[in-house]
Amino acid sequence: MIILGVILLIVGVVIGLKILVTLGVIALVAGAILMLLGAVGRPVGGRRYYY
Repeated sequence: MIILGVILLIVGVVIGLKILVTLGVIALVAGAILMLLGAVGRPVGGRRYYY
């Protein structure tokens, strides 16, 4: 999800679409939160790892 967020962010900036930038930031933040929760060993939604 982090990689998807970075790709959407870059494409949104290059093309100039604000909606892609917004979606990229949301995906990036959500991926980072899931990664941190998985790293500390706390399962989210019944899954310990998201990859």
